[in-house]
Amino acid sequence: MSVHDEPKLTSAMQIPRQRAAETAPVHGAVMTPIAAQAMAFLRIVTGLVFLWAFFDKTFGWGYSTTSQNAWINGGSPTRNYLSTVNVGPLASTLRSWAGQPWADWLFMIGLLAIGLAVLFGVGLRISAIAGTAMLALMWIAEWPLAKVNEAGQATHSTNPIIDYHFVYAVVLIVLAAAYAGNTWGLGRRWAELVRDNRWLL
Repeated sequence: MSVHDEPKLTSAMQIPRQRAAETAPVHGAVMTPIAAQAMAFLRIVTGLVFLWAFFDKTFGWGYSTTSQNAWINGGSPTRNYLSTVNVGPLASTLRSWAGQPWADWLFMIGLLAIGLAVLFGVGLRISAIAGTAMLALMWIAEWPLAKVNEAGQATHSTNPIIDYHFVYAVVLIVLAAAYAGNTWGLGRRWAELVRDNRWLL
């Protein structure tokens, strides 16, 4: 074998699952096969959350969007949501964005692109950045820090910081950091395509 040839990894060369967990403090952080599969499952579920939101708003499947308000039928994906923002420092600005074509397109492209990327495990770093930005704007729109809105009514906020937008953003960041697309995804093939452009991983 040439000195330049790399040995092929076999199952015999891998740290057994149980031993990996027991000896993690010794040889450093590890991700066992089960942990990798759990992360992959989380990635797929998260991708489907974004895709469901896209398709429901596009076709009006009757959950958060009725058929008559579907984007394909002339409805606006942002009008109903942003027009009712009545709390937070950007309330008036966000209301002015409601129903704007640029806002609709950016929102829907974001949902579709993030959903597909996360589902297939490609471009997870960009998805984490874009998804966190989108979720941050939605967090600001709901402004869980406030206990009452502009009309003096209770907002029913259950936590001033950590709401579901915050949790989804953390999930996107963790998926990217853990290279969750390498298991049950196209992460490894995508890495070969982008090669030196690691920001595209």
